[in-house]
Amino acid sequence: MTETATPREVFEKLHAGITSGRFAGLAELYAEDAVVEIVFEPVAPRRIEGRAALRERLEVLRENAPFTLTGKNQVVRETDDPEVIVAEYDYEVRQTSTNRTFEVSNIQVLRVRDGLIVHSRDFHDHLGFIKARGGLPGLVEALGAE
Repeated sequence: MTETATPREVFEKLHAGITSGRFAGLAELYAEDAVVEIVFEPVAPRRIEGRAALRERLEVLRENAPFTLTGKNQVVRETDDPEVIVAEYDYEVRQTSTNRTFEVSNIQVLRVRDGLIVHSRDFHDHLGFIKARGGLPGLVEALGAE
């Protein structure tokens, strides 16, 4: 019998996959009916439901990420609920086109059940990413269309 991964172990697999650029297979860390809320996402979707939708989102991120990420200052906090952890960390972001680097801060609140993420509330610095890649004009246009 294999042991079920702890919430901390699941987060560490997720974080390692993202920072190494290995997005393929990350959706398998989520339950079939998982819900991910991307709280500070300035343009929809702010809520992704289901592993299939997450797989599509991760594929888009993989194909369109003009940067590499290095994790820094990671702290994972256990809570009084054994299914829930709070992960705080920074990304050092390097733009591949300009070699410019900057940092963004992140917090994720993960609920992991039976070794799979069933719910995640993600607090990422999306505006920092958008600004760094020169995407503010596109953001203003997208917000005007909403």
